[in-house]
Formats: sequence, C-alpha cells, structure tokens
Amino acid sequence: MPFGPVKSFVTSLRFPSFTAKTPLKGNSLRGSSKNFGKPNGIAFSPDEKYLYVGDWDEKKKVVMRYEVQPDGSVNNGKIFFDMTSAPGEDALDGMKIDKAGNLYVSGPGGLWIISPEGKHLGTIVPPKHPHNFAWGDAEGKTLYLCARIGLYRIKLNIEGVRP
Repeated sequence: MPFGPVKSFVTSLRFPSFTAKTPLKGNSLRGSSKNFGKPNGIAFSPDEKYLYVGDWDEKKKVVMRYEVQPDGSVNNGKIFFDMTSAPGEDALDGMKIDKAGNLYVSGPGGLWIISPEGKHLGTIVPPKHPHNFAWGDAEGKTLYLCARIGLYRIKLNIEGVRP
C-alpha cells in the first residue's frame, strides 16, 4: 500500500520529510525534526514530557522520542525503539499510549506494546493487521483496532489516554 495519495492521483505533489508544529495562536508553521523518511504515528507521554513519533519506512522502522520543552518545541530526539529487524513487511503506522505510559504501535506483525523504558512487553495479533486504533467505552479500557477489511476490539486491564 502506498504512502500518501494513490499514484494515479499524484502529479508533482511531494511530501516534506520533516515533522512540523504550529502554535495555537498565529499562522506560522515550522519544522521540528528532519530525521524521518515518512513520519507517521504520534503520541505524547501521559505527563506530556515526551513526544513519540513513528517513521513509516520499511528500511528503518523506528520510534523516536523527543523531550518536550516548556515553549512546546522538541529536542534531544533519540531512537526509543527499533523494529527494523522484526519479520514482516509492515512499517510503523498508528500510535497510542495508556495511562501507565505504555506505547501501542502498529508495526510488523501486529500491535506492539512498549513500556516507557523501551522494553517490548508483547504484541496483539488480530485476524488482520491493524493500522489505526482508538481507546473507547465508558472506562476507556477497550481498544478498537481498524484494519483494511475489519474493525476489531479488545478489552484491556488498563485505561488508555484519550483526547
């Protein structure tokens, strides 16, 4: 599956290879990082001290972690977790976080769960590969997974961070 618009709809459209941020007030947009092939998937830690960004690159499947500064800028970007050697063709896609700070990342073979310390805790493997997902239900402990041809849900023991 291509990244961005389907080729038949693209002429000279190009996607910039940087992560951008815009202030809540004003209309300027400035780059925050240029060390991505195709940035995709983004989440804040529950305390908003860290910003996680996944890279949709089949050759470099990494989650970056940045320190969020008081003015909203980010710096000290480091590879938080590397899935490059994991078997499977899927690159990184959707990303969410739970109240304990565990990161849920759509990656090779399923939905990876990664601790705040960067340890792989396990992988949820639904019938079809999930690309995006959201926390739902009254207590926020159900994860809804969206795949190409299916919608799944799984009840977990921990509440997710919701907007």
